[in-house]
Amino acid sequence: MVVTQKTPSDRPSNPTVTWEKLPDDFQLDDTPVENTGQPLLAGALREALELAGQIQPEMLIASNFGLCATVNGTLVIKAPDWVYVPSVLSYTAFQERRSYTPHLEGANPLIVMEFLSETDGGEYSARRIPPLGKWFYYEQILQVPIYAIFEPESGHLEVFRLQQGRYEPLIPDADRYWIAEINLFLGTWQGEKEGRSGYWLRWWDTDQNLLLWGMERIEQERQRAEQERQRAEQERQRAERLAEYLRSQGINPDDLS
Repeated sequence: MVVTQKTPSDRPSNPTVTWEKLPDDFQLDDTPVENTGQPLLAGALREALELAGQIQPEMLIASNFGLCATVNGTLVIKAPDWVYVPSVLSYTAFQERRSYTPHLEGANPLIVMEFLSETDGGEYSARRIPPLGKWFYYEQILQVPIYAIFEPESGHLEVFRLQQGRYEPLIPDADRYWIAEINLFLGTWQGEKEGRSGYWLRWWDTDQNLLLWGMERIEQERQRAEQERQRAEQERQRAERLAEYLRSQGINPDDLS
């Protein structure tokens, strides 16, 4: 077999990227997610942020949500498993939307995440010609500052930061990655939620406190109430013992009050 080496003129040149409105009649792909765990993982990430007061009305946080760009005159749409956009234009920030064009409709995505499955989805692909690899699209086209790749089965997490136009791996601190842009740590946690047992992505604050889910907050409040009940019961028993002792000494405790 004869292999022809590409000359510089044959290699793909830097792409021309524009940000154009998606046609009103454009039919987005309704391809379902690959497994039932992915929506749970994505929802858990948002839930903790929302309960901690970390989500503002102008933000866009979604899963399997189309991010659009026009590359060399061709519309390209990639749908990460989780995306965080710090601000969108007010007229586009409505719940029913299924796609988003950065720069045209608001800020650039700050974080994209992909959850690996048995099917290779191109999460590490730097393919520069159609169909573009996800890595190349997030790094070179959208230029998303933070890219996280999570393998739910093993709990393996990699987080990359865009530095000088290239993704470089972040070094974790005790298995947690500091995301300075949102002032939170991102890491993995093993446990059960909504019937799914395994590894999850979780947030921690600057003091390494875990941002709790709703059920965890309820359980925390239940434990606090139970501790308060036990304290009150111990106080009641102490008062009864004191009253009994006073009576044994010929003193009526009611006279002391």
